Parts: sequence; C-alpha cells; structure tokens
Amino acid sequence: MNALSQHASDHLAELLEGFGLAAATPLSNWIEGELVAGEGEPITLTNPATGETLVTYRDASAALIERATQAAVRGQREWMALTASERGRRMNAALRGLEGHEEALAQLESVVAGKPIRDCRAEVGKVCEMFEYYAGWCDKQHGEVIPVPTSHLNYVRHVPYGVVGQITPWNAPMFTCAWQLAPAIAAGNGVVLKPSELTPFSSVVIAKLLESGGLPKGLINIVNGLGKTTGAALTDHPIISKLVFVGSPQSGRLIAEAGARRLVPSVLELGGKSANIVFADAKLDEAVAGAQAAIFAAAGQSCVAGSRLLIERSVFEQVTTRLARAAEQIAVGLPSDEATRMGPLQNRRQFEQVTRMIDAAVAAGARLLTGGERPAGLPNEAQGYFIAPTVLVDVTPDMEIAQQEVFGPVLVAMAFDDENQAVQLANETRFGLAGAVWSQDVARAHRVAGQLRAGTVWINSYKAISVMSPFGGFGDSGFGRSSGLDGLREYTVSQSVWVETAPEASVAFGYGSGVG
Repeated sequence: MNALSQHASDHLAELLEGFGLAAATPLSNWIEGELVAGEGEPITLTNPATGETLVTYRDASAALIERATQAAVRGQREWMALTASERGRRMNAALRGLEGHEEALAQLESVVAGKPIRDCRAEVGKVCEMFEYYAGWCDKQHGEVIPVPTSHLNYVRHVPYGVVGQITPWNAPMFTCAWQLAPAIAAGNGVVLKPSELTPFSSVVIAKLLESGGLPKGLINIVNGLGKTTGAALTDHPIISKLVFVGSPQSGRLIAEAGARRLVPSVLELGGKSANIVFADAKLDEAVAGAQAAIFAAAGQSCVAGSRLLIERSVFEQVTTRLARAAEQIAVGLPSDEATRMGPLQNRRQFEQVTRMIDAAVAAGARLLTGGERPAGLPNEAQGYFIAPTVLVDVTPDMEIAQQEVFGPVLVAMAFDDENQAVQLANETRFGLAGAVWSQDVARAHRVAGQLRAGTVWINSYKAISVMSPFGGFGDSGFGRSSGLDGLREYTVSQSVWVETAPEASVAFGYGSGVG
C-alpha cells in the first residue's frame, strides 16, 4: 500500500472510531438504535484516488433486513403516537445531533466517495436544510372536506404508508440519504434505507447522530450490502409498502418490477442526458461558465449533469474553443486538497465505462477538443480513477455518447441552426430529467423551456436545486417526485372518511353501490 493509500485508510479508521464505529471491522448497519455487523460475504471498498483497498465490511444479508423492518414497524408506531407538532419539534431537535460533527461528516464522505472536500462540506449543509424544511411540514399536512351529494360528511386525510424501503446511490450518498429520510419521516413513515455498497458509512453516521438528537429508535434503519442480496431482500420484504430508488435506469427497472410483483408503488429517480441549449444572443461568458459547472462539477457524476451542450451554429466554434480552454484550467486533484475542484470517479467500473464510451465516440467519428485521458500533474501515488475534463465535438445525435448517460466528466457539443432544431435535438433521447436554455430573448427562453421534456428546466442558470421545489423526470429518468410538497405527498396515501350525519342512517343498495 502506498503512502497516500495508507494515509487515507488511517484517516478513515480515525473518522469511524470518532463516530463510534469499530475501525478494524466496521459495524456497518444501524438497526433500532444499535450498530450491527453484517452477516454476509465480505465487501471491499477501494480508495477512488489510489485504486487500492480502503476497508472491508460484511454484507448485511436477508436476516438483518428482517430485523430492520420489524424495528421500523415499532419505531413508526411510536412516532405516530406523537402529535404532528411534536414530530416537527423532534425533527428540528434531531439536527442538534449533527452539531460539532459537520467537518468529520464531510471528511468521511470525501474519503469514501472520492468527492472534493469543499463539495462535501456543502452537502452537510444540505442535510440540515432538508430536515429543517420537512420538520415544518409535520403539522401542516391538511386534509379537505368534499361536499358529496349525500347526507355524509366526507373528509380526506393524508396517512403514511407505514414502512418504506429506500435505496440510494454512490455519487451523493449523504445528500440522497437526507433527501429521502426527511420527507419520509415527516409524513409519518418508518424507514429501512440501503445505501450503495460502495459508500456505506455516511448514511449510518447520519442516522446515528439524528437519533442521538431525539428521534425514536427504529424509526430510521440503515442496512448495507449488495443489491443482489440485501437489496433484493429489502425490495421483496412484505412489510415494505413503498419503494424509493435513486440510481441507474437498469437497476430502476428491477426495483419497479420487484414492487409490481407485490403491487407496491415506487418512486424512481434515475439517470439523465440533459440538454444545455445556448443561443447566439446569450451572455456567452455566463453560458460557458454555466456549461462547465453543469458537467464537470462532481466529475460529471450527477444525474442532472449537462452532458449535451447544444450551441447555435454561428457561435459554436467560439463557445467550444473557450470551453475547452477553460476545462484545461480546472484543478483536478486529490479529494482532500482544498484547491481541488474535480476529483476522481468513484469506482473502477465507472471509470472503465466512461473510458470505453469516450473511445467508442472517437472511433465513431467524434473529435476530442480536450481531455479523454488521465490529467497531468497528479501525484505518482494517485493511481485511482481520474479522467481529465473532456469535450467532444463532431458528435452526431445517433452516437451512443449522445444518447446514453456517461456519468463522468464528458461533454458532447452539437450545433443547431434554429429554435425548432434545438428543441428537437434536446428531446431526442429517452431521458427527461433536466435541461437549460441560455438566451437574452425572454419570450424565446420561456417558449423553448416549455417545450423541453424535462422535469427541471433552468433559464440562464444550471443546477439551481432547492428542497422546496419538486424534482424528478420523464421516461428513462424515472417517475414520481422528490423534494418539495410533491416529495412529501409521495410518502402518504389519501384516505377518504365518510360520516353519516342524517338523523336516521340509511344503508341500502343505492348511491355508491357500484364500487368494488
């Protein structure tokens, strides 16, 4: 093990020990207020920056899924015995458990996920923001009275599903953990959450710290393991009444199929191939800066990454040339370095997939303006999954690189001649998660945005996301919504209650007899 890898392993051990997780054999599950060791096969994590072994832990296995779901049932009952206002106070109080641990949480995420430390610090802030927002919704989930044409008082309540199963990805484990937990418990559910097996620890720590701040034991349970074992046991468990998944379309289909077999609904937040449209009248300085942030932040490992840059032909060469030069100035380096703006890809499989897609694009006729290989200037020990910011031109819409999600720092640029062609190119994919329009023509910007088949659209901006606003996609980008009131509603079921108010109740074969 080289010196860089040894330092990272030692740092991880120190962080885990600081959070109360055993360093030598991490107890990687949080069930009913206890750290629990997995019972399945060993899982080895690799340091994204060096490609060497970081730590090993054990798959949770089906037995721990059973234990976690039973704990969630008990925790959910205790939670719903509280008033809605008290649940909101408890959610706010739970954040105190994170106080003083913010930097250690960011460091833990950076080491395991390979993300720049500056990005991880911002994501800790997002965790707090999500719980603060949804805590305020606990006692504001109002029902309604419907003036039915009978003597009944009919009112509608929003009731929790009970216990929900959540599966989150490796690209933003801490962020997506809080993104799913907060609305689920605000709506009154218990949770069993499985992070990606590649990034297991930050979710355990978040659950542990939140519980120390006042949440009931068992309300949140974290189980870590492989999709084929722990994940399958979670999606197939009869107690789980709704499934929420963030990840790839391929895995999302498996989740949806597992739910369908049990007639259990699901929310799927999947991949993207988002179009970033730049018209000639745009403020090009801002558009170039926005295009960089859209694709190269998080090394392109973002579902909303602006991976397709569509540029009006008259400014195509100018924009792509400036963008390539700017990409070459991005500080690519070790996740722990304060100056790093872009780190490595998280794992070898993703690195090999991104490299393969770049090579295939070049073989099909695309041209590299910059990138496509390991960046220069890295320490010799940094033999991990680094790819320089990459810009490809001479790309045609039928190429794989223009249709399929790369999930890496790879931008494809294509020219268009008019507004109609821009919209056509933008919608010429099975994905529909996000998109953007850059133009100083306000009418055109709104007109084009309204025609994009995307769940989130930005105008003269990119990646502005708030917990207050709904998020989700169309097509292969999934269905259902996360965040905002729409995200909260995904975790409740409408219950219609009928109360007879007539002096003499009449139960007969009459109105409503056709139901069922």
